[in-house]
Amino acid sequence: MSELRELYQEVIFDHNRRPRNRGPLPGANREARGHNPLCGDRITLRLQVEDGVIREARFEGEGCAISTASASLMTEALRGRPVEEAEALFRRFHALVTGEGQPPGEGPPLGKLEVLAGVRAFPSRVKCATLAWHTLEAALHGGGTVTTE
Repeated sequence: MSELRELYQEVIFDHNRRPRNRGPLPGANREARGHNPLCGDRITLRLQVEDGVIREARFEGEGCAISTASASLMTEALRGRPVEEAEALFRRFHALVTGEGQPPGEGPPLGKLEVLAGVRAFPSRVKCATLAWHTLEAALHGGGTVTTE
């Protein structure tokens, strides 16, 4: 089991050191900001949604390793997904990291996102892992700013 934990940690470290999809998104038509006052994480998420499908997702901001890795992994997972599927992915991910029930069996597989399951043992870190996801929800439903408090 420790080999699996080490692999998961390496994926998180890799996405923190070299975040994917970080930077501006010209032509974005959805945007929201998120803030985690407890940790100081801040994110701006921009999406390009066409015909109900997330064509592109990028983020900017600063945060801890978990927050940055979560945003990086999330943006990778969102590309090419219909909005409804992205929302189902959010619900499954949220259930996974909060431990509030099991991730619903139906819907898109979590894939690499499962590396963040370990944060549920550290309640203060759950907010770091879910910040990008709550920001996604805001971006899909009108924008604005969300906070984890």
